[in-house]
Amino acid sequence: MLMAQKSNNRIPATVVTGFLGSGKTTLINNILHKEHGKNIAVIVNEFGEISIDGQLVVRDDQAELIEFNNGCLCCTVRGDLIETLQRLHERAGKLDGILIETTGLADPAPVASTFFVADEVKNNIQLDAFVTLVDAVNLEMNLSQSTEAVEQVAFSDIVLINKIDLVTPDRLKVVEAKVRALNPLARIRFTTNAEIDIDQVIGVGAFDLVQKLDVDPGFLEDHEHEHDQAVGSFILEETRPIDLNRFSIWLNEIAQTRGQDLYRTKGIFHARGFRERIVFQSVRMLTTMRPDRIWGDNERRLSQFVVIGKNLDREEFAKGFEQCLVS
Repeated sequence: MLMAQKSNNRIPATVVTGFLGSGKTTLINNILHKEHGKNIAVIVNEFGEISIDGQLVVRDDQAELIEFNNGCLCCTVRGDLIETLQRLHERAGKLDGILIETTGLADPAPVASTFFVADEVKNNIQLDAFVTLVDAVNLEMNLSQSTEAVEQVAFSDIVLINKIDLVTPDRLKVVEAKVRALNPLARIRFTTNAEIDIDQVIGVGAFDLVQKLDVDPGFLEDHEHEHDQAVGSFILEETRPIDLNRFSIWLNEIAQTRGQDLYRTKGIFHARGFRERIVFQSVRMLTTMRPDRIWGDNERRLSQFVVIGKNLDREEFAKGFEQCLVS
C-alpha cells in the first residue's frame, strides 16, 4: 500500500530521475498499478517534441497526469513546475502524493532547489526523496558520456540499479561499486523491470537538506543548467504502416555504426499485420517491442518515432525510416 505521509499538511513529492532509458516510466507505472486508494498526481517531463512516455503512463481515476515537453524542469520550465505545484496544493485535502519524472538529461540540483527557493512551494510541498534509476547494462558508458548521469547518481537518496537480469553477478558488483563511489550515502536497491515494494521509494522521508548542502553548499543557488548543445532529439511521424522486420534490420545497422552517439530511441508504431499499437523502446543496443492497446475505430493511426542522441542527422534518419514503410 502506498504510504505517502503528509507533514504539516504539505503534500509529499517524490522525484524520479535517471539517464535516458533507465526505467523511470516503468517505475511510475509500477507504482500506480500497486497504488491502493490514494490519489496521486504524476508530472512527466520529457526530452523531446512529443511525449511518448506520457502516452505510456497508466491513466485511471486515481492518477492525474501533467505533461511538460516544452523544455527541461532543471532549466527552461522550472516556472511551469512551480505553477503546477501551486495548483496541485489547492487539492491538498484530496491529493496524497506527487510523482515527478524528470527528463533523462536533467540536472537534479536545480529541480530540488525549486522546493526550497520558491516560497509558494516550500510552504506547501514536502520533498520526500530523489529516486534515481541506473541502467546496469549501460551505466559506465552513460557516466563517461554525460555529466547529468553522474549528477543524478551523486545527488540521489535512493538508487535503483535496474535491469539486473541482463548482467552477470560479477558485472553487477562492478556497477554497484561505481554507484557507491559516487554516492556513499544513498540507499541502493536492485530491480528488474523497475519492480520494487513501493514502501521503499514512496513516503520514506529520505531527502535531507543539511546532508545535501554538506555535499554541495551551492545547490540552492539559482543557477542555470546548460545542456550539451550537441545532444538533441527529433521526432519522425508517419501515417503509412511500418514493416517491423525492415525497421529492426535498419535500426540494428544504425546501432552498429552510431551506437556511441545514439542514446535512446522510442516510439508508438502503426505496424503492418497488427491491430494493436506497437510500443518500441531502444537503449543503446538493447531493443524491445510489445503490443499495446488496440487502435480505436475512429483513432488516427500514426507512428511516432523519437530519436535522442549526439550529433545525429535528422535527414539521415528520415530517409532510413521511410525505407521501412509499407507502400
